[in-house]
Amino acid sequence: MKKGDFVKIDYVGRLETGEIFDLTDEALAKKENIYNSNISYKPIPVIIGENFVIKGLDKELEKMKVGEKKKITVNPEDGFGKRNPNLVKIVNKKVFKEAPKVGMVVNIKGTMGRIQSIDGGRVRIDFNNPLSGKALQYEIEIKEELKDPIEKIKAIFEFFGNSQIDVSIKEGIVEVKKAQNSPDTKKKISNLIKKYIESTKTVKFVEEY
Repeated sequence: MKKGDFVKIDYVGRLETGEIFDLTDEALAKKENIYNSNISYKPIPVIIGENFVIKGLDKELEKMKVGEKKKITVNPEDGFGKRNPNLVKIVNKKVFKEAPKVGMVVNIKGTMGRIQSIDGGRVRIDFNNPLSGKALQYEIEIKEELKDPIEKIKAIFEFFGNSQIDVSIKEGIVEVKKAQNSPDTKKKISNLIKKYIESTKTVKFVEEY
């Protein structure tokens, strides 16, 4: 594969302890008792080289071909980064509307963190990504490569959480219906479409009532 290729991949991500933290396999999720009915388990769309996945996976996908399976270890630098001690903060217990508990995930001024400890009126919160500083083990498989322009566009929308769109292409105009995305996300999507769908001049979002 190469940068710019559209593929769909299956993967299982594990910590060094063997604990699964992410996967696309529904049967395995049920077997390991980590199934979540709110998650759609299926191969995910990726544009290689566009940071749709962490750097370590992106680099390995370039070395693979359709149908190939591989086990890899991703170091923190190519995963979720090293832990930053400056992202561990102490806040006053009074800022919480409900009683804080150790392990609780909280949102402080738009930043997500996990409560590490509570000492009197002081709450220690770690704002590092829970996977930062960890070596990650992945099993990945490239299930298919997407070549049809319509399928590529649908894959872009699917990555951004919308798999229900209707799309057509005519004379360089990509027309999209049912795009329930924010304006910022639509801009990102439009830029990707114009970058990767040849001869695209305009991306038009149509709303129907």
